[in-house]
Order: sequence, then C-alpha cells, then structure tokens
Amino acid sequence: MATNENLPPNVIRQLAKELKNLDQSPPEGIRVIVNDDDFTSICADIEGPGGTPYENGIFRMKLVLSCDFPQSPPKGFFVTKIFHPNISTRGEICVNTLKKDWNPTHGLRHVLLVVRCLLIEPFPESALNEQAGKMLLENYEDYARHARLYTSIHALKPKSKPKSGTISESTTAVNVDQSSKNLCEIEPSAPTALCASAATIVPGSNSQDQNAPAEPAVGTSAALPKKEGHVSTKAPVDKKKVDARKKSLKRL
Repeated sequence: MATNENLPPNVIRQLAKELKNLDQSPPEGIRVIVNDDDFTSICADIEGPGGTPYENGIFRMKLVLSCDFPQSPPKGFFVTKIFHPNISTRGEICVNTLKKDWNPTHGLRHVLLVVRCLLIEPFPESALNEQAGKMLLENYEDYARHARLYTSIHALKPKSKPKSGTISESTTAVNVDQSSKNLCEIEPSAPTALCASAATIVPGSNSQDQNAPAEPAVGTSAALPKKEGHVSTKAPVDKKKVDARKKSLKRL
C-alpha cells in the first residue's frame, strides 16, 4: 500500500498545504476527504451540478498520485458508478487535463474543478463509455434518462438541512422554560413568590406577630366594614340629641 514515504519531502509539504487549503476553503460542490497518512490517494465527494442528469447525487472520486508527481499527472477514478461518456464502466476518467494537457503547476483544486465541469459538459468524441457517448450524440433525452437512473440508484443522497425556523422556535421555548426555572430557584421563600399560583395571608400568624407590627391586608373586607359601621351608628345618636335640644327650647 502506498504511503507518504513514496513521495519526496518537498512534494509532501506542498500537498499538505494544498489539502489544508481545500479543507478550509473547499470549491463549490466539492468536499475533499483528507488522509494524513497517505497523500498518494486523495478522495473527494462531488455534488452533481444542477440542471444535469447528475443533480441531487453525490459521487465519490479518487486521485492516485505516482511517486514522480507532479511531473506526471495523477490518475482519476470514480468510485461511485456513473453513466458518463468520459468515465468508463470501471470508473477511469478520460480528460485532457490528466493526460496530454497536464502541467506540473496544476494543483489539486484545478484537477477537481475540471472533473466536476466534466459532469456539466461531457465530450462524447473521446468517450471511454461508448454506449453513453453514442446515446448522447444521437438522443440526449435517452442519455439523460439513463444517467438519471444511475444517479438515483448508485449516487449518495445529499443530507437534508434542518429548517432554521424550527430550530429557533425550539431553542426559544427551551430558553423561556429555563428562565422560568431559574426565577423560581432565585427566591424560593419570597413573600410573593414568582412561581406561586396564589398567595394566602393568614391573619394573626406567629411569624407576623413576632417579626413585624400587623398591617391591614390589602384586598380584605374585614377592617373597612367595621370602621364604616362605627361611623354609621354614631351619626344617628348625635341627631337624636340635637332634636331633643330643639324640643326643649320650644317648650320654653
């Protein structure tokens, strides 16, 4: 099995730098799978471009680097089965960038982007899969139908993204519940507890008599009616006295 020992130290450093950059800033629709123990076999997941028969599918591919890389191009393979004129039934990729147009200055990012562009614009004139190439030239609808069938059967499916609204609502509910819980725990013995459904005040309790002078309870009907009753009974007595004085004066 090939390992990093098969590559020169300067190539290993360059690859490590490229792979770190690809991991931190991946190209659109491409995710590189980094194996620090073996830079000679680099895997990547490629999303099928929208508007193509490969849409809604994820295809895994692999670049195999020889010991004289980058002087010689890497070999490209699709691990996921795909119906494409420039990809053989065994997965080999036929693209000029990996053959006669190879340049040692080409980086891994450039190679991966070329492979993804191949899914958008195939080249049936240099087909490795003759059936796909012929079908593409003669009847695109048949070709697209066949390619979509392969995609639905063999390609990986993208992970569905959770709805942000659902997350925010559930998070808000949890926060509100937690806040209520915290408020209950702050002052469990307060006179008017925040979490109590009703507060009952018992007149004449021992705790009130010992710690503070009694105060009339707000909202109770015991104190006010007594005071009003005393005023109402006193008024008639004073009136009787006045009437009696008036009668005595008349007699005189």
